[in-house]
Amino acid sequence: MDPPGYNCFVDRDKMDAAVQDLGPKELSCTELQELKQLARQGYWAHSYALRGKVYQRLIRDIPCRTVTPDASVYSDIVGKIVGKHSTSSLPLPEFVDNTQVPSYCLNPRGEGAVRKILLCIANQFPDVSFCPALPAVVALLLHYSADEAQCFESACRVLACNDPSRKLVDQSFLAFESSCMTFGDLVNKYCQAAHKLMVAVSEDVLQVYADWQRWLFGELPLSYFARVFDVFLVEGYKVLYRVALAILKFFHKVRAGQPLESDSVKQDIRAFVRDIAKTVSPEKLLEKAFAIRLFSRKEIQLLQMANEKALKQKGITVKQKSVSLSKRQFVHLAVHAENFHSEIVSVKEMRDIWSWVPERFALCQPLLLFSSLQHGYSLTRFYFQCEGHEPTLLLIKTTQKEVCGAYLSTDWSERNKFGGKVGFFGTGECFVFRLQPEVQRYEWVVIKHPELTKPMSLEVPAALSPPCRPVSSDPADRLSPFLAARHFNLPSKTESMFMAGGNDCLIIGGGGGQALYIDGDLNRGRTGHCDTFNNQPLCSENFLIAAVEAWGFQDPDTQ
Repeated sequence: MDPPGYNCFVDRDKMDAAVQDLGPKELSCTELQELKQLARQGYWAHSYALRGKVYQRLIRDIPCRTVTPDASVYSDIVGKIVGKHSTSSLPLPEFVDNTQVPSYCLNPRGEGAVRKILLCIANQFPDVSFCPALPAVVALLLHYSADEAQCFESACRVLACNDPSRKLVDQSFLAFESSCMTFGDLVNKYCQAAHKLMVAVSEDVLQVYADWQRWLFGELPLSYFARVFDVFLVEGYKVLYRVALAILKFFHKVRAGQPLESDSVKQDIRAFVRDIAKTVSPEKLLEKAFAIRLFSRKEIQLLQMANEKALKQKGITVKQKSVSLSKRQFVHLAVHAENFHSEIVSVKEMRDIWSWVPERFALCQPLLLFSSLQHGYSLTRFYFQCEGHEPTLLLIKTTQKEVCGAYLSTDWSERNKFGGKVGFFGTGECFVFRLQPEVQRYEWVVIKHPELTKPMSLEVPAALSPPCRPVSSDPADRLSPFLAARHFNLPSKTESMFMAGGNDCLIIGGGGGQALYIDGDLNRGRTGHCDTFNNQPLCSENFLIAAVEAWGFQDPDTQ
């Protein structure tokens, strides 16, 4: 067997232990679907030479902006930019945000080459303002490049991708932060046990999730990161979410019930990822990642856009050196014990509920809109107090001291579109829950059972409804919210009956029953299984109401 043909940037002694050149030497596949399967199976993972050929081919096929710097540009500018500096002392560009260059079995010459390439990229891409993933990308690509100039060209093509449906790396603080929020939303839906652990052990869970890209681009060992990158070049950004979710699932499985080894769960996860070989192989990690039935790429794009819009409205578009503006008003911060009062839930219970809501609304603080003890037991008054607010949180306490409720994604004024009749509206972000006698949350049935539907092709709109503010009257703002039922081919309407309101009743969840039904006097209610949430009864099936509250989401900046 011939030894792998490593280039001059690689520490051969380290690589011999990390990668064996045992795989095939050629790839004849041209169909995308077949290429996707081969990437997932690791067809070129054990052939150093073939992986290099595949990377060059895949990167050459990336659709790029018309003017994209190539190898000749690097040859022209590198001397001027680097000058007489020693490569080991070269500063890294500001956009890497103090991210260190991962060694990835590079020798000192290779590590210096990564710094040179990053500085030249900064020169050619002044619009890239925040990209902490890039050092890892460049360090890996350097393995499979003939020289620095070719590596520079490959990295530039990754950055210059102009296919709007094929996002590769975040290049601004706004994109990075919204990706972190999107990852938090996905954890909340697909890794509920791990999310519960994160909430319990961290004061600011978004700061934990803000580390998710570092797990992949820096902490993962070379052989793992290369396997992720194999699939990433074929399938795009969604792969990164999948692998990070899988990492969190394995972390929870290994660490649940164990004391943290440091004062910071962030540091514990980083250490876990660095030593992930003790827990799971690269193949098992990817197997777990692709077993997660995520939303469609376009649906995730809608969620990302909604999170970006929330950040823009809060003025969070660039990283501030003095303070982290993105710090989530979460758990111990959003629900302040000194100014929060509810007749139904405690501060701790409200914090638990707040950990379930979408990230873009967890940036807000709870605002009491309606209380039956203050405003009276009237459904008409309930609507009056709630209309103009989106989303809202419904809380119910029964005379038996049971507590249940619902997170409702859509303004109650939507009910007026049905001409006085009871009609369902809302989106798949709605969920129902009970707190007493035991805590249980039930989300849209499609989230846990995606086999019920196939996502429809949809155009991503230019605007989404604004979070944390009264609903816009501009129809363009309401075109296509995240998880709108019309994006999915559902077998029947019963799987999308989220919320409805008439003069005589309020209904949450439908199809085969109702998750919650409340009469017009806010006096009596009932609960049972419904198809939309696939829930168990939230309290006694027929109940008398002691208190009802509705809460909105207030941007702290508007107080």
